[in-house]
Amino acid sequence: MTDYKLQEKFDSLKCCVIIPTYNNASTLPGVISGVLKFTSSVIVVNDGSDDSTVEVVSSFPGVRLITHSRNRGKGAALRTGFSEALKAGYEYAVTIDSDGQHMPGDIPKFIDTLEKSPGVLIVGARNMKQESIPATSIFGHKFSNFWYRVETGIKLPDTQTGFRLYPLKALKNMRFYTNKFEFEIEVLVRATWKGIPVTYVPVNVYYAPKKQRVSHFRPIRDFARVSMLNTCLVLLAIFYFRPLMLWREIKKKGLAEIMGKNESNHKLASAISFGVLMGIVPIWGYQTVTAIFLAHIMKLNKLIVFWSCNISLPPVMPFILFLSFKTGEFFVANPIVLSFNPDLSLQSITLGLKQYIIGAVIFAITAAVVTFIISYLLLSLRRMKKK
Repeated sequence: MTDYKLQEKFDSLKCCVIIPTYNNASTLPGVISGVLKFTSSVIVVNDGSDDSTVEVVSSFPGVRLITHSRNRGKGAALRTGFSEALKAGYEYAVTIDSDGQHMPGDIPKFIDTLEKSPGVLIVGARNMKQESIPATSIFGHKFSNFWYRVETGIKLPDTQTGFRLYPLKALKNMRFYTNKFEFEIEVLVRATWKGIPVTYVPVNVYYAPKKQRVSHFRPIRDFARVSMLNTCLVLLAIFYFRPLMLWREIKKKGLAEIMGKNESNHKLASAISFGVLMGIVPIWGYQTVTAIFLAHIMKLNKLIVFWSCNISLPPVMPFILFLSFKTGEFFVANPIVLSFNPDLSLQSITLGLKQYIIGAVIFAITAAVVTFIISYLLLSLRRMKKK
């Protein structure tokens, strides 16, 4: 029996359900039946199936069927579904897999969340601690969550789920480059970069016994695709999109809040000193990128770390190099003394490099400790005066 109140909500929100499917004729009827309890706005994208998928969908009058002449991949099926939904006038689409893993009964959670937060992209967070879930799925789940957080700075409990609600208009003019399983990672990361808010709702999940389970995921080939995609996304995130997201956050919240107006003296001083540490350590060319990445892991203020890391600006760099080299004199057996007529042999260059690296690391740690003490004292005094 159809839930007419929820059907009205679907209609008022201009929302439909898209079901991508490939050779899942045995589980597809149950999924369609479950979805029809909440809405008649259903689009099934048959991605080149060679089983009885067409006959199954035909047995449900009113369900729209789009068929690919050949198997093109889940991403391509979803993109076809998005395109058809937009042509039909829909602004949102719930996507649900056809293998019976997702429970259509969870659909109201997406609609309720959408009513409260229009324009949001919602992912269904599965409980991955069940004993029936394969170890490979658990690994892939954690792997994907980790890289999504690196690429966007946002922590989500499930970035691999196919049970989602997409704001179609916001995605309309975006150009996507993937067609297989990795599309669901690409669209999630790039939607976040675009500024589309992302949230989640808890959903149920069912993994059939191994002998009954139908999966089209090819572990080696598809995992390689996902890894290649994440490599590209990480590079784009580091050199463009993460700075862009930071700039948007500054404009939205204001510089004072981003700079740690409400953070403790200890956290602020830690961010400043860590930036100084990373600005001196001898990893030239990778200092800023490494500093921001580690600041994210350690939950330090990334903007403060970024600014204090720039202690190694060109005008200051010669002094840092000199002090690092001089510091190294005290910690190597046969130190090299700087002179205007150095002995430029391979051995002297090797020893000089060793002296510099050791000295730079020790000098960086010392400078960071001193910076922390001074910063902490100054911040404490400043806030005491304000009080």
